[in-house]
Amino acid sequence: MKSIVKSGALIAGAMLLLGGCARVDGKREAGPVPVTNGVVDGAATLGAPFTIGGVTYTPADIPDYDDVGYAGLYGDERAGQPTAIDESFDPAGISAAHKTLPLPSYVEVTALDTGRTILVRVNDRGPMVNDRLIDLSRGAAEQLGLTGEVAAVRVRRTNPPASEKAQLRAGKPATERIATPDSLLAILRNKMKALPVPAKAPTAAVTAQPAAPIASGNIKPGADRFVIEGSGPKPAPAIKPAAPPTAKPAPASTGSHIVQVAAFSSEARANAAAKSVGGTVTKAGNLWRVRIGPFVSDADARAALGKAKVKGFGDAVIMRDR
Repeated sequence: MKSIVKSGALIAGAMLLLGGCARVDGKREAGPVPVTNGVVDGAATLGAPFTIGGVTYTPADIPDYDDVGYAGLYGDERAGQPTAIDESFDPAGISAAHKTLPLPSYVEVTALDTGRTILVRVNDRGPMVNDRLIDLSRGAAEQLGLTGEVAAVRVRRTNPPASEKAQLRAGKPATERIATPDSLLAILRNKMKALPVPAKAPTAAVTAQPAAPIASGNIKPGADRFVIEGSGPKPAPAIKPAAPPTAKPAPASTGSHIVQVAAFSSEARANAAAKSVGGTVTKAGNLWRVRIGPFVSDADARAALGKAKVKGFGDAVIMRDR
């Protein structure tokens, strides 16, 4: 009998020791796993292409996804309804809907009027209007300080620490990121000028601002930022949705030097960029590619490259057809 009691005590002690550490997303962490309301991060899913307003969207796994656009607000009327991955929608949680990112995935959302940046968990498809990039839950919008129906934002995919993922799965906000510097905000705001304004204009109203947010983790601010559609500012001319600029016909030159300016997910934005640099637009899969040329000489190509960089397309490069 004493032997059984002693064995039971040893087992209980071992269970307590095991309870003091756990693995979250494959990483060993000290302390118990935070409660996550039954929400777990299973294998990320993409799903089949779908069509909204005559536009077909193809979900894609882009690790360095980085884009600017307008954010809308999820209505509280959807509370309790299932998301695209069968999770119960919680308006007070820090979540979002996106048309093409894997589900679930994590993004940093920056309000371009204030520079505040928060971490958000994407667990649904949408928004079901084509002039918006992302829809935020009420909880996410409140943490970001947004009060209008739509607002200009930057959405950047990221891979946060397991502890922060657990916070979001539990419906709680993660620590705010360090505020975006004014120099970068100026570039991002300029990129917005090439986008059609939504039917309801964005408002700049924000709630009272707290003390300056602190950085989470030890990563240098901005060290892991990417822009997949040209790192420089987009051209500023306004776009009329009813009659966007059309692509110019390809030049008759038979040269082998081409300047690759940028690639866009929107044909209208590609047309605007092509117009600003005197280039052409061609479709490549789900992207619209802007190029200048071809040119016979390397000198002509370099001159065109310089023109593209002056217009803000810092990632433009010269390509040679062989």
